[in-house]
Amino acid sequence: MVKIGDVEVGTFPLLLAPMEDVSDPPFRALCKQHGADVMYTEFISSEGLIRDAAKSLKKLDIFEYERPIGIQIFGNEIEHMREAAQIAAAAQPDIIDINYGCPVKNVACKGAGAGILQDIPKMVAMTAEIVKAVNLPVTVKTRLGWDENTKYIVEVAERLQDVGIKAISIHGRTRKQMYKGEADWSLIAETKNNPRLHIPVFGNGDVDSPEKALEMKNRFGVDGIMIGRASIGYPWIFNEIKHFLKTGEHLPPPEIADRVAAAKAHLEMAVKWKGDRVGVYETRRHYTNYFKGIPHFKPYRTQLVTEENPVALLQLLDEIANTFESVAL
Repeated sequence: MVKIGDVEVGTFPLLLAPMEDVSDPPFRALCKQHGADVMYTEFISSEGLIRDAAKSLKKLDIFEYERPIGIQIFGNEIEHMREAAQIAAAAQPDIIDINYGCPVKNVACKGAGAGILQDIPKMVAMTAEIVKAVNLPVTVKTRLGWDENTKYIVEVAERLQDVGIKAISIHGRTRKQMYKGEADWSLIAETKNNPRLHIPVFGNGDVDSPEKALEMKNRFGVDGIMIGRASIGYPWIFNEIKHFLKTGEHLPPPEIADRVAAAKAHLEMAVKWKGDRVGVYETRRHYTNYFKGIPHFKPYRTQLVTEENPVALLQLLDEIANTFESVAL
């Protein structure tokens, strides 16, 4: 059984990666329903939390059925991050996670997210302060390094463990790579195999199929896998991987009725949580994957990403279910 501190997370846990404008409560609910073991919130700005910014505070919403769940924070000021961690802990998650991996320019170039990989001593000092500030397990999500010449992840993981983190998730790219090229899991394995490291190491990057998950598990020996982009609009991936790891067989793909049911549930929860306009808008990015591979679907896809009325969208989804019910996937 893998543990993050005292939190049991399964024998080979599958984690839903924190993704901005994606891993919100409606989507997390679907991922939990379809097999995700641990979930993280969207990343939350430390500055937004200490200023009581409404958007940041809204991201603190977590629900009992989601557990175990981590709240992820990011920022570049040590004192502000310490304070933000305490605010996040008051929302009673199971885990506090620190984002040291976001490569986006307006985060990384301000010294937050992956930007802190250019200042490892500050990264260690910030982590130590956050660990001291909360009574919850603290985890870190990061990358191999800033660029090809600074892949210090093996040493970094050890130093972060020494100041008290309870698990680390590593994306197998540098910040400079963004999401290009192929993720390099060899350094993730080297981190895991460091004899001084005893915390769980979770691998992240390019796992988009049950076969890939099995390969990463067997080749690199990680304690679990964090899945990001492959889950967008396809929450079934978690149970598909679990079934394949257990039996070597594939679950049948979700049928049209399953896809429509998931899309409707997602939309309804999003509208309930964020209101009509934002709920409709934030669900749009998922539709392409919900209905991926369906022939002659383009006219419906166009309607799904342009219609603004949630009632009309639900009717459209019913029409899709009826139109394509006999299509084999």
